[in-house]
Amino acid sequence: MDLLADLMSIGFTEYEAKVYLALLREHPATGYQIGKSAGVPRSMVYEALGRLHVRGAVLKTEEPKVTLYRPVPPNVLIDRLAQEQQRLHERLRSGLLGLFAEHEEDRFWTISGRGPVISYAAQMIEDAGDELLLVMNDEELDALREDVEAACRRGVEVSALLTGAATLGCGRVAHHPRAESELQQLTGTLVVVADSREVLIASAAHDMAATVTSNRNLVFIARQFVWMELFAQRIIARLGPALLGQLDAQDREILEEIAGTAE
Repeated sequence: MDLLADLMSIGFTEYEAKVYLALLREHPATGYQIGKSAGVPRSMVYEALGRLHVRGAVLKTEEPKVTLYRPVPPNVLIDRLAQEQQRLHERLRSGLLGLFAEHEEDRFWTISGRGPVISYAAQMIEDAGDELLLVMNDEELDALREDVEAACRRGVEVSALLTGAATLGCGRVAHHPRAESELQQLTGTLVVVADSREVLIASAAHDMAATVTSNRNLVFIARQFVWMELFAQRIIARLGPALLGQLDAQDREILEEIAGTAE
């Protein structure tokens, strides 16, 4: 754990972070003692202490011949900083949403990186009001499970085609056979169709990347693909041995896997 880097990531300068860490280890202390312990030049230690005092990270007391400093306890400091960040985020959310106007459009947008892709998919799921159609493997299901289950609880009609071994305890769910998923290259694919309005299609073949669009034609095709796959799984699961025996070997292997999964 790099505490110095972590403090700097939340707005401390390098000297401020070194001073605060030194005070945690030994306090109360004079500016001279702190500078020596922290490895901060004497010319800079009092400036760092002054800034830390202003931001409420350090307390000081004036005695007849010396000024002593001690740190604000870490739990108090972190809680206050977290509250300040939360207030800042809420102000930003309100202000930025006031500037943002959504437009129906046919453009295709790309998102790169697993974190941004999953965040966008989670927001689509959270915003859905009527219907969600999903294709997910185990990794994506694990990342989005809470969002999907929350959608189920608020009455959204959820239909999920799962390409892994994990399961989902709500909505209409079908497991795609491994052989068929590999044949169709679905094992690394994430699809989210929200309210027949927007679709996200992502591939995790290398670095995860996604295409997002409100193009009606593509949304329709994506929705139909997921719907038909779910429909096919339900029908195939009811095929008996006589019908399966009439199929080609490769098709029979896939369909027998579906029937076995259903059982």
